Amino acid sequence: MPHLHFKGKTFVQNHHLAVPFHELLPVKSKGLSEKPSLHDNLILQGDNLKALKALLPTYSGKVKCIYIDPPYNTGNEGWAYNDKVNSPMMQSWLGQTVDREDLTRHDKWCCMMLPRLKLLRELLTEDGAIFVSIDDNEVHHLRCIMDEVFGEENFVAQIEWQNRYSLSNDHKGICPMNEHVLAYARSESFKRNLLPRTEDKNRQYKMADQKGVFRADNYTCNKTAEERPNLYYSVVNPNTGEEIWPKKTAVWRYTREKHEENINEDMVYWGKDGRGRVPAYKRYKHLLKNDGNMVPDTWWTHEVAGHSDGGKKLVMEVFPDGEARAFSTIKPTKLVDRILQIATDKDSIILDSFAGSGTTAHAVAALNAEDGGSRRFVLVECEDYADSVTAERVRRVMKGVPTAKDEKLKAGYGGSFSYFKLGDALEKQAILDGEHLPSFESLAGYVYFTATGEQFDAGQIDRKTGFIGESRNFDVFLIYVDDLEAIKDLALTRDLATSLPGVSGKPKLVYAPTKYLDDDRLRELRIEFQQLPFEIYKRMDGRKRR
Repeated sequence: MPHLHFKGKTFVQNHHLAVPFHELLPVKSKGLSEKPSLHDNLILQGDNLKALKALLPTYSGKVKCIYIDPPYNTGNEGWAYNDKVNSPMMQSWLGQTVDREDLTRHDKWCCMMLPRLKLLRELLTEDGAIFVSIDDNEVHHLRCIMDEVFGEENFVAQIEWQNRYSLSNDHKGICPMNEHVLAYARSESFKRNLLPRTEDKNRQYKMADQKGVFRADNYTCNKTAEERPNLYYSVVNPNTGEEIWPKKTAVWRYTREKHEENINEDMVYWGKDGRGRVPAYKRYKHLLKNDGNMVPDTWWTHEVAGHSDGGKKLVMEVFPDGEARAFSTIKPTKLVDRILQIATDKDSIILDSFAGSGTTAHAVAALNAEDGGSRRFVLVECEDYADSVTAERVRRVMKGVPTAKDEKLKAGYGGSFSYFKLGDALEKQAILDGEHLPSFESLAGYVYFTATGEQFDAGQIDRKTGFIGESRNFDVFLIYVDDLEAIKDLALTRDLATSLPGVSGKPKLVYAPTKYLDDDRLRELRIEFQQLPFEIYKRMDGRKRR
């Protein structure tokens, strides 16, 4: 498979592995939940690369659908490369706004996207999919990178979204009327959903008889008699006796034999008065395949997926005082809603790591209110407006927008969410020095995930015994407190080792600052000991080698 090469690629190829895990700190006052939880709808403020790594212990392999709207790299978005990669060249890029005069702007964009896409892939379920909005500036580069990260065999579609409904007559070139949405699956397990029929499609079924509601389909096809001589013959209107031939530039859609079957099954329609000069085929609504639902296609008009102006108008409706006026382009909820209909179930988790104004959360809340679903969103936003716009929009659409035109939005969609901020890095030296000691829950999630590679569930924690979860191979325990003086006296002693509960009967994996047992006694008790903090990394490295 061809690969895309760009400046800095060798330094970011495995950069996502070097990004340290960070604590996730709840900010109760900014959410709508009585008790903040990482298993609630979630808005996380912080650098999205670090945030994605921090989400792995809780959400690895659990996200059904990802939608992201990254910078398009047009040269006027004001984004800057900020990943602290261990390379003098790339460190010289830090904090510099990427504009159209930057000769390395495409390299910087690719270096920014590659590690994020690799972490996003780890978060997806086996039957999950990712959808990425992009325009002509980087679509060709993005397609190559996603082929490399997800595998070209997992390419699903390149969707063309008609994001504009009117032509700019002052455009100096060929006016773009669409953007792209690239869709890739995590694996071949992904199965797309069918789309519900639209009212426009339903309105086509205008006629009815004793067998049901139907529409009148064209009885001819655009071929000539020379091309399809077997389809060029005369038919007779049974009500008038008139012999009818198709036009010479067309033929019947059905063979003579099939036409006779249609007559016998009363599937030929001759108009309301029965005296029509051209027959039609009765297409009954109740006989439609897939219960009338539609197969998704790659051309999304602004009627079915919204347009950019509509996205901005909706946000202005939520923020009538203009708090979100700084957003020049905002995706419409109809675009995200269409993705959710195709790629999620009613209980799916949806992630957006370039959350912006919060369109994805808005769309999730609206769809749940419509179909009774329990989908959950996880949003990541690094900018200061994560609270004032992103979270505030979610607060308003859940509680209700009194000035909204839509009655459901006016009443509010309901729901709750928890707000978290990215905390300190969980680094070895900080633990050794006693600086920025992580909370028990944060370290437990980090230890469990890095040791087992499995999702961490904080609900399994038992602080009294130190139990933090059951993996495929172990009952895992953490002997730790976030107090420098107290931690000096913590150890896996004989009494503690014999008192550890046999939760599942599996061998025990115990993390503690030290131990006072010999290896023979540990083997008798079926305990594998790992010392904090270094053995976390040792075991993680070993797991990766396996």
